[in-house]
Amino acid sequence: MSSPEPQRITDDLDRLLEVLPDVVQASLASEASREQLLEVVLDLGRVPEARYPGRVRALGEEPLQRGDLAAVVERLGRFGGDNRAGIERTLHRISAIRNRTGEVVGLTCRVGRAVFGTVAMVRDLLDSGESLLLMGRPGVGKTTALREIARVLADDLGKRVVVIDTSNEIAGDGDIPHPAIGRARRMQVARPELQHQVMIEAVENHMPEVIVIDEIGTELEAQAARTIAERGVMLVATAHGNELANLIKNPTLSDLVGGIQSVTLGDEEARRRRTQKTVLERAADPTFPLAVEMHSRHRWLVHRDVARTVDLLLRGQSARPQIRELGVDGRLQIQDLVPIAPAQIGGSPAAPPPLSSLSVRPRIAPRPLPAPDAPAGRAVDMEQGPAAAPLPVLRVYGAGISRAQLEQVVRARQLALEVVGSVELADAVLSLRHQLGRDPHVRRQAQDLGLPILVLKSAAQPQLQRALERLLERHRQTQVDRDPAAAASASVQGDDALAGLEECRLAVEQVVLPHGQPVELLPRSDRVRLMQAELASRYRLRTAVFGRGADQRLRVFPA
Repeated sequence: MSSPEPQRITDDLDRLLEVLPDVVQASLASEASREQLLEVVLDLGRVPEARYPGRVRALGEEPLQRGDLAAVVERLGRFGGDNRAGIERTLHRISAIRNRTGEVVGLTCRVGRAVFGTVAMVRDLLDSGESLLLMGRPGVGKTTALREIARVLADDLGKRVVVIDTSNEIAGDGDIPHPAIGRARRMQVARPELQHQVMIEAVENHMPEVIVIDEIGTELEAQAARTIAERGVMLVATAHGNELANLIKNPTLSDLVGGIQSVTLGDEEARRRRTQKTVLERAADPTFPLAVEMHSRHRWLVHRDVARTVDLLLRGQSARPQIRELGVDGRLQIQDLVPIAPAQIGGSPAAPPPLSSLSVRPRIAPRPLPAPDAPAGRAVDMEQGPAAAPLPVLRVYGAGISRAQLEQVVRARQLALEVVGSVELADAVLSLRHQLGRDPHVRRQAQDLGLPILVLKSAAQPQLQRALERLLERHRQTQVDRDPAAAASASVQGDDALAGLEECRLAVEQVVLPHGQPVELLPRSDRVRLMQAELASRYRLRTAVFGRGADQRLRVFPA
């Protein structure tokens, strides 16, 4: 497996600092002050501010005067109709705030960076040739991702790419595009309200194979996108909305995911579906068959079949998108993959994924337990019955509670929990009392999905610990109530030495040794864990025990 391309960042920050007041330049002279700088805010009568992720820093002590702002505006040149200006051959964006007479009284100087290497998150989706939609909150990196996607499509895949660059935000200011978009061509938009016309013009005049657009936000632009897609041109675009459910509820942009229509069912069909006679259904095929929810710069949720996801959401069911995270080593980690098929167990290991940068946490399925009447010391063949499945990991979403706090408690107590970033991915919701009043959408969404909500008075660590343990206990009891055989089989499995040793052997020989990845085994009794540890030591591998009580399990590490 080849090493993934490391991330490289270029920002031309010196070009931006040259146009700012002297006090700002002096305050940001050191490299430490410039790392992770998001924007510089200049407001009349206030001290300049530098904004970083999660914090704000004052620059100097004296408030800005009108002359300071006028000097910056003079260095920048003319602002466009959208009150934006730029610096030629850079990606920086300066936006103006004006008073009622049109005079500039504030400037937001946003740092533009070209980040090379993030395209690994969706590299396989680009090969499919299907249109891709990116969603996420402001500042999460949508435009940065578009920039590199355009470069990869043009340079690496040899596509004819045209970037529709409203406000020159993708390829920078000036007539010559920034090198970050590679060989892709750029069409500028004179005024934002003309973006849909330039989209159609690009298809009619320049024969593109791919069109890249930033921020589809009007009905005319959504209609233009559908027209382009129906002509066989691949689209890569961003849209307003944090997640796919937002687009479904947005009447202006719902056509991007197929549109929504009200349908009246017949009596027999309504009884068969067990629904009301009037239901909402998807009106057409989505303009974008692929969609990505960008929850952070390194954590994306991928919907590989938007039509199916929309259908599930309209029926009140939970859609389980694929979770992709970019690790600190630059390797892509994918969750919620298909479990190992029975044919792969006991034979040769499965073929590696096609992506060279893919790193997936393996899931080892043990062989079935021996039948009660089977002779001791001999395993049962695969055809004799399925393996006893372990209880699934409980996924928890925290409303108004820091994800880092929850993950700290999970690590400290070694709980079989996973903290997720959205309600759709969760099995239970943990919320502060005041948060439900501030964000009724979370409560409504949890109720629609049938998820339990546990309300806390505060986010103190002892309370979080007790709450998570209570949710975990309830989850286990629910699983046992649904399938009483699960508890018995889990108990038998925990004390069955043969199954435990076979599971350990498969983990070592199929994953730890060939791929150099750690594997966490199923919960077992103390006796079986000792036998597993002894078996791993014969392969000269390290082991450690994680969990508490009946949930204790062995983790095998590579040498």
